[in-house]
Amino acid sequence: MRFMLIMKGSKASEAGTTPSEEQLAAMTKYNEELMKAGVLLDLAGLHPTSKGARVKISGGKRTVIDGPFTETKELIAGHWTIQVKSKEEATEWAKHIPFGAGAPLGAEVEGEVEIRQVFEPEDFAPSETLERARELGKHLEKSRRSR
Repeated sequence: MRFMLIMKGSKASEAGTTPSEEQLAAMTKYNEELMKAGVLLDLAGLHPTSKGARVKISGGKRTVIDGPFTETKELIAGHWTIQVKSKEEATEWAKHIPFGAGAPLGAEVEGEVEIRQVFEPEDFAPSETLERARELGKHLEKSRRSR
């Protein structure tokens, strides 16, 4: 099963504050642990929403809204995609994300990770559309490997 671990945004991530060397080292170590365990498929950190936009579709009309976006509890700062055997295993990995790395002892560190299972082709009834989607997936994987 694939799961996405979605790191929620914070005031620091929205301010565009880059991680300290200590924080980067701790996150790199965590990422290496995921890789050594053979569960890491993808990961990325995101720029703040001030550099992004949203496209809202309502009543057939499309509106582009430039960032920043103020509701930080709904923002995403980054993600990992992992392949594990269960939601419980994904949860265990998420519990080890080094949010407090580099923070002074006793500092109140906050972070939040949402764990979401990724749909797999097996989750859908067989159909011609599903076969087209599988072919697209194969094409994307082949394209990724050739880069």
